[in-house]
Amino acid sequence: MEAAAAVFRKVQAPLTIEPVEIDRPWPREVLVRTVATGVCHSDLHVVDGLGRFPLDRPMVLGHEGAGVVEAIGAEVTTVKPGDHVVACLSGFCGSCPQCLSGHPNLCTGGIVTRPDDAAPRLSQNGQPLRQFIGISSYAEQMLLHENSIVRIDPDLPLDKAALVGCGVLTGVGAALRSSGLEAGQTVAVFGCGGVGLSIIQGARIGGARQIIAIDQFESKREMASRAGATHFVNSAEDDPVKAVRALTGGAGVDHAFEAVGLAKLVRQAIESLAIRGTATIVGVLPPDATIEFPWMAIRPECKVQTSRMGSNRFRYDIPLYLDFYRQGRLDLDGMVTKRGRLDDINEAFRAMKAGEVARTVLTFD
Repeated sequence: MEAAAAVFRKVQAPLTIEPVEIDRPWPREVLVRTVATGVCHSDLHVVDGLGRFPLDRPMVLGHEGAGVVEAIGAEVTTVKPGDHVVACLSGFCGSCPQCLSGHPNLCTGGIVTRPDDAAPRLSQNGQPLRQFIGISSYAEQMLLHENSIVRIDPDLPLDKAALVGCGVLTGVGAALRSSGLEAGQTVAVFGCGGVGLSIIQGARIGGARQIIAIDQFESKREMASRAGATHFVNSAEDDPVKAVRALTGGAGVDHAFEAVGLAKLVRQAIESLAIRGTATIVGVLPPDATIEFPWMAIRPECKVQTSRMGSNRFRYDIPLYLDFYRQGRLDLDGMVTKRGRLDDINEAFRAMKAGEVARTVLTFD
């Protein structure tokens, strides 16, 4: 089957819209007609060559997709043609120690992509194309393992549901699942992109009494306020650590989140903690990143931890977070600040770099 896709061929070069061939579904695989995809910073990291993902080119990027099942392979039991689904890069095997101990987001089984020596899912003129994180949602169709998708109610808008497949799942989960946040505690969020704004929403849902948003772009002030931030610090104008201390009466915050993937922000998050506070690193740092800070800059008994994809059990969490959306507790409508089609992908990357958007959503026919 042939489908249009945005192909990544060269670092720091625009993606190109090209026809690609998509294989038929193998056992336990599902062919999905893509309806909508979010544009995530992880894709931009690849295009910019920042080294966060060891990748081969050419490749079809995108990993925050939602759509409608068109066909299924043998042995598929979780969906059928016509079902509405959200894709998630936390595909799981279901039988490794991490899956069996209740942590499928940390799966080590690796069954959701085809072996390197097998026929590729995506190809062009007989040559294989790499599938990004087992998803590749910048295409009119996605060929996925059934353990990389979850069925959702058909009345939910797919252009909003797509966001829950990565950015919202990661951010809300970091606050509600990973951090140990308790109602009444204080929070600082370093970086107000799609993930950071989702952390803010998760902290609000979790009952934080003070949520301090920090970003270098003044345009993020209103977005952060709508998401639930009680205060905003423009880090281009003010020292964020001093500002957080001032806003908390010198105490610091119970929870600080780094949502960009910069060592400088990790250090600032650690230094903004209160006694017995927890810093949760959510952003993906470059492999060679190092984090240094003066020992006396942190308060006693603080913790530093990472969060992978919001510690999710996505087959449970995505429907749960979409219920929050239905109830008006999670604002997905406000997360979509720009819309476009597949050939607007490079403009979406530009807007993201400029800090103009929370999320751009691309839709298909």
